[in-house]
Amino acid sequence: MGKFIVKKTNTGIKFDLKAGNGEVIATSEVYTSESACLNGIESVRKNCMSNIEDQTVEGYETLTHPKYEVYVDKAGEFRFRLKARNGEIIAVGEGYKAKAGCLNGIDSIRRNAPDAPIEKVD
Repeated sequence: MGKFIVKKTNTGIKFDLKAGNGEVIATSEVYTSESACLNGIESVRKNCMSNIEDQTVEGYETLTHPKYEVYVDKAGEFRFRLKARNGEIIAVGEGYKAKAGCLNGIDSIRRNAPDAPIEKVD
């Protein structure tokens, strides 16, 4: 089972969603308070079953929020970002060499986020 890891950074507090194997699936922005970070986790839980907007295909259909956006970064890797109903980015994934890996990351969020416990580390 996955888990949310909440940890302090030099500039605030953030979370990582880790899969059962310990791999980081998604990361948050840096929040200014723990309560804002915990709200971000709840937003991921609430929005994790959203549809996928595949921006890597020509003429893709623009979906309404909440949604996952799959895109290619400047390094040519596939990435995703999960956006909440208000359009704010609430979680981002790492870069993947293949689109299939990126889509597997999204699937892993869908499987892990709803019931993932929250663990706070220093």
